[in-house]
Amino acid sequence: MKFLKSKILSPSQSDIVLLWILRLLALITSIIVILITGFLLLEALPILRQVGWLRFVSDRSWHPDEGLYNLMPMLWGSLLVTLGSVLLAAPLGIGSAIFCQYYAPPLVGGFYRQLIELLAGIPSVVYGFWGLVVLVPLIAKLQPPGASLLAGIAILTLMILPTIALTAQASFSEVPTEYLQGAAALGISRWATIRSVVLTAAKSGIFTGLILGTGRAIGETMAVLMVCGNVVQIPTSLFDPLRTLTANIALEMAYATGNHRSALFVSGLLLMVVIAALVGVAEVISRKNIYG
Repeated sequence: MKFLKSKILSPSQSDIVLLWILRLLALITSIIVILITGFLLLEALPILRQVGWLRFVSDRSWHPDEGLYNLMPMLWGSLLVTLGSVLLAAPLGIGSAIFCQYYAPPLVGGFYRQLIELLAGIPSVVYGFWGLVVLVPLIAKLQPPGASLLAGIAILTLMILPTIALTAQASFSEVPTEYLQGAAALGISRWATIRSVVLTAAKSGIFTGLILGTGRAIGETMAVLMVCGNVVQIPTSLFDPLRTLTANIALEMAYATGNHRSALFVSGLLLMVVIAALVGVAEVISRKNIYG
């Protein structure tokens, strides 16, 4: 009887231990996020107290040495290059996942998946270097200078496509077989089954992949720094150069002092706000998918 009792209680005790470990890890993660946000606020406070928030959107340009702190051109640059890459990578990634999961022969699908996984493992500086020596000269033949919004979108599309494709394929593989069998029993074609059944059942995982890809794109530094031209302006065409918030921090933090350094921390704080807004939107949409 004692042995039987211990056998019954053992899994429950293990679950309790696991629960407390997970709670501890969640607490540590929360503390890290709070510390990072607090550090950014602390470093940004001197310039915020001196000039306020309005100057970062109303000044005529970004020249910290002259007391000009407009971050809007770089914010627009970050948003445009991210939006363009997500709009391109989403259909490509989801389409390739559908091909691998439902159309490709097992050998071809497995090989293609390995190629996608290889793309995911390439460092961002390698993408940036390839873009600088190959892609930028090609774009320059169409319209100088080559380093542009278009180059940034193309490089980021390649970088986030594996994340979207692999997440979408993992979601497709989790769709219950009964759904597919039921659709086949009703005589629904393969594409109609994918469009009406698979994509609906896997929409939460697909959306997660899109959020992960968007997060990587908006936080990317080295690749966009190398191919976008680093001109502080709001681009009016795909061929205009631009500078993103992340590239601005990477370029200027090494020599920035005083208000200039503090203004760069405001850039970091602005990025945190954008990411927090993105996560908030994702949470709202996920809740609607679950409960709606």
